Amino acid sequence: MVVKRKAPGALRRAAELFAIDERGSDSAFIERTWSSRSEPEPFFLSVAASRWQMVVTTQHGISRLTVRGPETRATATAIPADAEFFGIVFRLGTFVPAMPLVHLVDDAVTLPAATPKSVWLAGAEWEVPTPANVEAFVDRLVGHRVIARDPLVVDSLTADVDGVSPRTIQRRVARATGLTRRTIRQIARAEQAIEALGDGRSPAETALLLGYADQAHLTRSLQRFAGQTPRRVSDSFKTAPSGDT
Repeated sequence: MVVKRKAPGALRRAAELFAIDERGSDSAFIERTWSSRSEPEPFFLSVAASRWQMVVTTQHGISRLTVRGPETRATATAIPADAEFFGIVFRLGTFVPAMPLVHLVDDAVTLPAATPKSVWLAGAEWEVPTPANVEAFVDRLVGHRVIARDPLVVDSLTADVDGVSPRTIQRRVARATGLTRRTIRQIARAEQAIEALGDGRSPAETALLLGYADQAHLTRSLQRFAGQTPRRVSDSFKTAPSGDT
């Protein structure tokens, strides 16, 4: 179970607190993988994310696999002590038909263990993945139709799709992401704002660059999706730990 609470402003985002090793992927289903380990803090600030992920937590020699759904707001998330983490972030449009993402928004489910090294998912036993076999693991899930992908989702984020009604687009996006297109776009813009602030742009410049009505709208967006003000985000890049990417 992932413990979450409303995010107080004093907490630090994962990018500030953890040294994270991130790697991209050529897979049509995987956007990236990441690995990290515990820090001596009780909580971190988990920011909004439109992508769902699988997270392997290894603690005291025992591994568990958690499916974390998309997040629509910043929340305080507990940090297990003396643990190592490995995550698989899936591309937009990738989903598990047996686990509707609409029921996992702002939530997470730890899969039941079958053995110390395997879990139950979609009625079958699966070995817990490692960084060395992650793409083979996902390929097996795809081959057994545990994971599917709807390419319309990405296409529909920039415009309506010819020959597909808005209602059908809405239904398919909700099925494959658990979210609306509007929420996905809002989260993406907040992510771009964090990046712009990290590049040294001022809050006013960032608001103008990304089409916010004014700086106040930028502030409200980041407080909701990142749990921090633009100024706090800018300051965070001065102390963030380095990680291999």
